[in-house]
Amino acid sequence: MNLDLLPIRTGGAAENMAVDFLLLQRYPQAAVPRFRHYGWRGPAFTFGYSQKIAFVRGALPPGGIVDVCRRPTGGGIVDHRDDWTYALVIPRGHPLEDVRATQSYREVHECLAAALQRQGVSAAAKKACEPAADGAACGPSGVCFQRAELYDVVHTGSGEKIAGAAQKRNKHGLLFQGSIWRPAVGAPLDWERFHADFAALLGAVLGGEAVQTPWPELNEDEVSGLTEQYSSTEWIEAR
Repeated sequence: MNLDLLPIRTGGAAENMAVDFLLLQRYPQAAVPRFRHYGWRGPAFTFGYSQKIAFVRGALPPGGIVDVCRRPTGGGIVDHRDDWTYALVIPRGHPLEDVRATQSYREVHECLAAALQRQGVSAAAKKACEPAADGAACGPSGVCFQRAELYDVVHTGSGEKIAGAAQKRNKHGLLFQGSIWRPAVGAPLDWERFHADFAALLGAVLGGEAVQTPWPELNEDEVSGLTEQYSSTEWIEAR
């Protein structure tokens, strides 16, 4: 089964989260895995679906104006000001969607580590700690990149965390939202080459090839409506 490799887009925090969720819910080729890397319109932070807004506010940088949004997935607070962000959707019924959260987490992050290794980065999926309760990519602090958990991508020598992610499963499949903290990579990287390598490795794991695919014809009213919902005080301050 091939992997649809979608064009790169840039958006605000609520728009990016809305599009990721709609790629899970409304993708026209429902049985096909899809992958996208995307950018941020300005300084942005996202935080996990179950996190308390009071904790999030206390962890944000003081005095700065940032775009903040609650994610549809779990995990902790992610600083997107200098990261490389992606989303992967694996449809319901695919073997990788059907495994436990720790297994899908490991497989995706082993592909990511292998793509970094192709450019000389000593990276690997961490294999010696207990997973977070929701299979997410942050430690007990609730702030991602402060501590590496099971199958996060780390430097093999120092153990410093390079990449983490969070997952959501529903009747449509699995949404995997991931982030690489660029400063933690520790070496100049050709990010275009990394993008191609990572997608190709994911395609192979999913049983096919990564194929450049036009942007799907999502319902623009639905995109706008969900973006508005994710921008609302009710969504951001739900907990």
